[in-house]
Amino acid sequence: MSKHKRRIAVGVAVLAGAVTLAACGSGSSSGSGDKAAAGPSTADNKPAAPSSSISWPAPPDASAQVKAAGLPMLGQEGQVLHIHSHLDVFVDGKPVTVPAEIGIDLVKQQISPLHTHDTSGVVHIESPVKKDFTLGEFMTEWNVPISKDALGPLKTGAGKELHLYVNGKEQTGDPAALKLAAHDEIAVVYGAPGDQVKVPSSYDWPQGL
Repeated sequence: MSKHKRRIAVGVAVLAGAVTLAACGSGSSSGSGDKAAAGPSTADNKPAAPSSSISWPAPPDASAQVKAAGLPMLGQEGQVLHIHSHLDVFVDGKPVTVPAEIGIDLVKQQISPLHTHDTSGVVHIESPVKKDFTLGEFMTEWNVPISKDALGPLKTGAGKELHLYVNGKEQTGDPAALKLAAHDEIAVVYGAPGDQVKVPSSYDWPQGL
């Protein structure tokens, strides 16, 4: 077990009304995948554009969103399946922050098998049973549902497109059905075709993940 391992359990220490969570070091997206509508990356792995003005925070009622995704809330992180994927979201050529504590209910001190600890975009998949988890489940937990023609409140059409990439390669079909796999770099890209960008093809994983 990594020294960066974090658990949430009933009785864990509470400070100023919040569970203290240790966050692992953040990596960075990199690579030279296909060009797409939105989300440029520069050679030094930092976004060329400032962050989007769009802000989709973690839902205030994490348990309700996890239930909406059809997933259970746990007393601690599962150990039977323990992998991580990385998610980048771009809207109109700018990166959107994937917030910390998606799938974590600090009040009830419970956690979903799919969750985030920080704003790095790392999605933790830590389950007590071995099963497939999907991008759609995670996006529902975030309250930013995804489909072939919508990203949260944003719809395709009128010059706007939605594309999904895994490790720099464009995917077809329903993005919600994408299975989350170990160390995949997932990019969700919404915007106009003229918003030329380099889609990340990999993620610089920190030690221990």
